[in-house]
Amino acid sequence: MRRLLFLVSVIVLVDTMFYAAITPLLPDYADRFDLSKSAAGVLAGAYAAGTLLGALPGGLFAARLGARRAVLVGVALMSVASVGFAFGDSDVTRFVQGIGAAFSFAGGFGWLLAQAPTANRGAMIGTAMSAAVGGSLLGPVVGAVARATGPELPFGAIAVLGVVLFLCALRIPAVPPVGGSVGPAFRRALSAPRVRGGMVLVTVPALGFGTINVLGALELDELGAGGFGIGATFLVAAAIQTVVQTLAGRASDRVGRRPLLLRSLAGSSVCVLLLVPPSGVWLFAVSVVVALVVVGSLYTPAMALLSDGAAGAGLDQGMAFALVNLTWAGGQVLGAVAGSGLAEATSDAVPFVLLSAVMALSLVALVRRPVPAVV
Repeated sequence: MRRLLFLVSVIVLVDTMFYAAITPLLPDYADRFDLSKSAAGVLAGAYAAGTLLGALPGGLFAARLGARRAVLVGVALMSVASVGFAFGDSDVTRFVQGIGAAFSFAGGFGWLLAQAPTANRGAMIGTAMSAAVGGSLLGPVVGAVARATGPELPFGAIAVLGVVLFLCALRIPAVPPVGGSVGPAFRRALSAPRVRGGMVLVTVPALGFGTINVLGALELDELGAGGFGIGATFLVAAAIQTVVQTLAGRASDRVGRRPLLLRSLAGSSVCVLLLVPPSGVWLFAVSVVVALVVVGSLYTPAMALLSDGAAGAGLDQGMAFALVNLTWAGGQVLGAVAGSGLAEATSDAVPFVLLSAVMALSLVALVRRPVPAVV
């Protein structure tokens, strides 16, 4: 179990490292190709768009053909995309990497949770998510190196690491796939309050991250932070989140998912407003860190809630995390593309205020219609 947890954690770390590497590179791409805020949002959202497209196929693949095979497909696509990003088109390769991540996450979490005790489900998710956040910690560093030296070396190294992970996955025993039709269990899961609630509550922080990653990076650049300052800001936020995700997973097993979700939603609705208006590079950088940490604290209890509901409906955990991928990616794309487009048409303050309102409304909905506890 420990070997599997370690493998899954490293895989999601590398996936999210690739995803987050675009943050310090985004201003350079915007300047080099004369991208508007909307076009920069499309580039930032290409990875999530690939995950959105690959979410359900990745989950079905894991359920029908096996979680390990889904992981192998995902890691292979990641390696190919890393080479492509180093030497080719950035939009297309980030899209391909997003598809690979959909397979890796569905297969990896499905593989892990199929063997994890129910009482430790939140802790397992929290540990793996802390690794995913660790990847977002290292991503800006990789991006900063690529900005200074060119993309060939850092992204070529990621491709080599992908090959190593592929070989390591082959050495760990697979779990038997569910096989047969997953349709009835899938329909039961979609009607379960915990699954529906989990999907909504995964979407909310994804909206936040999609918006903050694009507008925060561009605003920091305009304030004079430069590649190092942007990378350092997101590095600090991710470092804090690695601890928060682990603690949130354990706490959600101990005290329940709902209390943590209520606190995170309340804090998030306030912290996002700290980004309006930017008043100096240091204050804005601190505001970005606080907002990302608090908004990110929603992820683990929301995913655990969705996983609980899927288990109760008899749905394979690979398909459960296909729903996580679907909702996460949808939120990321909407946040990155619509948030940047709205900011370009009006001002950065408008998407941030709307984001705060979405979080506040989600808090009210959760208070008025609490989701059932784990059975």
